Amino acid sequence: MAPIARIPSAPVLESAVGLRERARGALLGLAVGDALGAPAENMKPSEIRATWGRITGYVADRPAGTDDTEYAIFSGLLLARHGHALTPAHAEAAWHELIADRAEGPFRGAGFSERGTLENLRRGLAAPISAQHRHAWSDGLAMRAAPCGVFAAGRPDEAARLVAIDGSVSHDGEGIYGGQAVAAGVAAAMAGAPVVTVVASALAVIPDDSWTARSLRRAVTAAHLGERAVRSAVVIGGYPWTDLAPEAVALALGAYATADGDFEQA
Repeated sequence: MAPIARIPSAPVLESAVGLRERARGALLGLAVGDALGAPAENMKPSEIRATWGRITGYVADRPAGTDDTEYAIFSGLLLARHGHALTPAHAEAAWHELIADRAEGPFRGAGFSERGTLENLRRGLAAPISAQHRHAWSDGLAMRAAPCGVFAAGRPDEAARLVAIDGSVSHDGEGIYGGQAVAAGVAAAMAGAPVVTVVASALAVIPDDSWTARSLRRAVTAAHLGERAVRSAVVIGGYPWTDLAPEAVALALGAYATADGDFEQA
């Protein structure tokens, strides 16, 4: 990959049909990643290879997704309702209406950040205080950030602004930065940007000295050396869970860079 010095000029947006196809691909790709990752969570790469080998088909008779996809749909609904006028109050109200104030029923899936947020909302805490829990830096916002990039196609700054508003109810600090990096990268990719521009767009919307930015730079620098080098450059040893936003976002964009943007390879 070329050095990331600045963001190259953004490509001209394509027709509505082309954007619609990219939007569909982005959201289906998110669901595929969720379905592939769910049964392998907390497994070593060697264990994953031994269990499944290389997976080449992505459609199964039984649904395999988790709350990751569900919350991405939630963020998409927020944008469908409010668009660029989205506010923290809108996001907080939707959390109550669609999740916190309902009986859980069959719903069981949620990460630490979501559980902490729901507990705070049910105790009467409002945003941004509702995001003050032990996992405000988790990847729970990054996992649902793609719709903001789709909605703000070709406008990484606007995608980052919107996802920060969405995340104000549930995340803070590195958790917000992770969501912003993903949303901005998707916004650039929606406009047909090359890999170097997508990564540069992700880096441009977060602080240079943040954990997320440092992890992302390490991942992209190691990308030409392959998957294991990216993992070694990013993964935090000794932490038993898989919800660190700086780690998850860097691994995702590192895989994307290693594969030079090819979905199946990534």
